[in-house]
Amino acid sequence: MATLGIHKDFLLEFARLEKTVQKRVHEVFDKFREHRHAGLHLEKLENPRDPRIRTLRVNKFMRGVVLAPESGDSFLLLKVMAHDDAIAWALSHRATVNSATHGIELRDDIALERAAADVRYAAHVAEARLFAEVADKELIRLGIDPDLLPLVRNLSTEAHLDALRKILPEQQYDVLAGLAAGLSPEDVWRESVAAQAERAAGAAQQTPAGDELAAAMARSQGRIALLSGPEELLDVLSRPFDAWRVFLHPSQRRIAYHPSYNGPARVTGGPGTGKTVVALHRALHLARQLPDDAPDESVLLTTYTRNLATDLRHGLELLIPDEALRAKIRVVNVDALANQLVREDRGAPLSILTGQKEINSRWNALARRLGLDYSDVFLDQEWRQVVLAQDLRSPEAYLKASRSGRGTALSPLRRAQVWRAVEAFTRELRQAGEWTFLQVCAEATRLLEPRTDRPFRHVVIDEAQDLHPAQWRLLRASVAPGPDDLFIAGDTHQRIYGNKVSLRGLGVNVTGRSHRLRINYRTTHEILQWSTSLLDREHPDDMDGGTESLAGYRSVLNGAHPELRAASTKAEEIAELTKHIAAWMADGVEAGDIGVAVRYMQLGKEIAHALEQADLPVRILGGTHGSGDGISIGTMHRMKGLEFRCVAVAGVSDSVVPLPSALTPVEVDAQQHQEDRLGELSLLFVACTRARETLRVSWNGEPSPFLAAWRGQE
Repeated sequence: MATLGIHKDFLLEFARLEKTVQKRVHEVFDKFREHRHAGLHLEKLENPRDPRIRTLRVNKFMRGVVLAPESGDSFLLLKVMAHDDAIAWALSHRATVNSATHGIELRDDIALERAAADVRYAAHVAEARLFAEVADKELIRLGIDPDLLPLVRNLSTEAHLDALRKILPEQQYDVLAGLAAGLSPEDVWRESVAAQAERAAGAAQQTPAGDELAAAMARSQGRIALLSGPEELLDVLSRPFDAWRVFLHPSQRRIAYHPSYNGPARVTGGPGTGKTVVALHRALHLARQLPDDAPDESVLLTTYTRNLATDLRHGLELLIPDEALRAKIRVVNVDALANQLVREDRGAPLSILTGQKEINSRWNALARRLGLDYSDVFLDQEWRQVVLAQDLRSPEAYLKASRSGRGTALSPLRRAQVWRAVEAFTRELRQAGEWTFLQVCAEATRLLEPRTDRPFRHVVIDEAQDLHPAQWRLLRASVAPGPDDLFIAGDTHQRIYGNKVSLRGLGVNVTGRSHRLRINYRTTHEILQWSTSLLDREHPDDMDGGTESLAGYRSVLNGAHPELRAASTKAEEIAELTKHIAAWMADGVEAGDIGVAVRYMQLGKEIAHALEQADLPVRILGGTHGSGDGISIGTMHRMKGLEFRCVAVAGVSDSVVPLPSALTPVEVDAQQHQEDRLGELSLLFVACTRARETLRVSWNGEPSPFLAAWRGQE
């Protein structure tokens, strides 16, 4: 039986083929069931750059490209393209082995020769050189081919490097992009090279002696997947959009499949860097390491909302077809876990107070009754961000507590007044038999802390940046401290609920076990550059006493620049948006690949109505309106964790983004006002980075102040 490798480009191109052509590809490669490749009719080319690269006929118009060595029993599926394109690609490319990682690389020699001449000419008029500070020996150590050094030395701008992305060997482009983004050679080695280099020896030992191609493919994880046989190939081809379950970049795989962490571990990174994918794979790894007698649901995979937990559950089903193994992992959001623990202890359902308006109304009534000159917003935030955040249970504890992050100073007398309001508020809830979600989390923690047996052996947390300290304490109490107890994935640039924590203060020490992902695999460079510019002046905390940074954050994809569009009225904006979405679909974009993000749902419903009037299918995220195949419309909050080929962010107008009701008034707490404003900015950032290929941002009237720098570009 032949050893099969599948390059990620093959899978992505297969996904774009018409169904009839996909079926024919299935039939062609099903012949691997026969002895070796006898039924494939691999054809040699005249004067190729690499005689090992062959083509095979799929149908009259399409051909596959395969790397097939003269000896050995391994084959690498490279491309599936239109006939002439496949021949041209096969003639111009060469497969080589990277000197640092020992993995397979594909070189477009003809294009590289042309690029070298063009860059050499451009270098005559340029004063600076992009890699002037990096020695040749460092570049070679990082895997840059010596024959490419003249080309690399003549690069003067990142734009020149970006223009070469499609023709440079992918591993070498990753190295150069990291250096151009400001990373040191050691950082680049650690993040882009070491993970693959470390696997080289092991991969060589696990492949048949003399089969150099099989060994090189095994060392190319993140770009090439080794399949056990034709059945697995056909399974992969049947679900091409789930490519992430096969391909992990080496920097992701190194984190997800690290044998064991001696305590809590964390992965951070901007949108699209694969944090959630890493979390899913880590849950799989931990489930596999469980002893045979471990009960089901020994691993907790959790996040902060029910919708995101549903998305995680779906991802886990794709990643782990084995139901018995999947049963070892429980997927549930933190509040639902807390509710279950308290409900089981009390033997009855809990009455949860969920509406913020009702909560504020009770604070307001209390303040009037007690004669306090505090607003309902101030009292509620003081309770959540100081009292519940620090688990304060007495007036003495509150008097001594730090109020860091709260802009309004309180004297001892005023603290005593606030504590009276807190006691009255909690007493009213208790008498009514009502709870808030954070109270339930606090109670669940108190139930777990005295126990010697904890509910889980491992806890994996996604979107960790939005969890409240009360939720963190529950998760800390859910698993005994020790190796691989907590695995944390998050990005404080995407914090949209304003919950700030100190992991160390909560007994979660990730020192020496914290990793950062910097390569975006979802969003184009153009969309990413525009979106990150919104946050240029912001440096959020990293939940561990430092600040988070997007330095070195980059995309491996290129596309069109975001489109910014102004309208005079809301009706005009909706009408133009409807025409634009219709044009996307006329160009072949499926309805399910289009997302529309809004700040408030009423605008979303009006857009949905307009789209339906134009006979376009629609679904409202989080609701029952529409089908799963429609254009997805949801609030910016609901867009978290999702991605679409095309995204329209609508209604980004002044007085809407930021939403006034989401901002603490300056006169109540100026510092909290700024924190709330940052949360609204992060929300816009999250919405924009849901786009893979196309982003359209629109407003009516005056644009959001967040768009001030871009106002002249519509």
